[in-house]
Amino acid sequence: MSAVDFPAGSGPVRVLVADDHPVVRAGLRALLSAEAGLAVVAEAGSGEETVLLARRQQPDVVLMDLRMPGGGGLAAIRQLSADLPGVRVVVLTTYDGDADILPAVEAGAAGYLLKDTPRDTLVGAIFAAARGETVLAPSVAGRLVRRLRSAPDEAPAARETLSARETEVLVLVGRGLTNAQIGRELFVSEATVKTHLLRSYAKLGVSGRTAAVTRAMELGVLPAPGRP
Repeated sequence: MSAVDFPAGSGPVRVLVADDHPVVRAGLRALLSAEAGLAVVAEAGSGEETVLLARRQQPDVVLMDLRMPGGGGLAAIRQLSADLPGVRVVVLTTYDGDADILPAVEAGAAGYLLKDTPRDTLVGAIFAAARGETVLAPSVAGRLVRRLRSAPDEAPAARETLSARETEVLVLVGRGLTNAQIGRELFVSEATVKTHLLRSYAKLGVSGRTAAVTRAMELGVLPAPGRP
């Protein structure tokens, strides 16, 4: 493992790169270190090592492979979500099947990208994750939406299928609150807020916060502006 001292809470977005292939880690470090506003503060080659280094370095974003020794990426995501809810985990993997995507999102991942993601997209996703946004590869978003819908054309039944907490989260999104602010308001972690949002997106047939609120208003799940 390797790490550098870089004070948390100031300066660039702090990134921990977790992958069991040294060549991949070296490539990501070189790519990200060349970007203004990003600093790679640690590298890990296993799930256990990732958690240990994250506790020590307090990164803003963990770029996480899924298939690693030492518990693997999924176990590490669960541990980070429980112990360090302020750390955003973005999965970066070659696997795009439902068996990988859904568990990672449910475990608390803030994003899911594939290793063929273009450089600019990857960099933008890291900044977005650090801001509390959810970042998904287009193919992953499509799979997630299809998987979480219980049946085609079910979006009109969103009033019945959205849970009370999912509706509550969308109400707060409509008020302009960030994921962190929503978490504080509802006394849950940001990872939990993101999970509720992703499930709402799937049920509403949308892929973003604004679209979710707009669609929910159209369906009568949320009151339109100016209505009680």
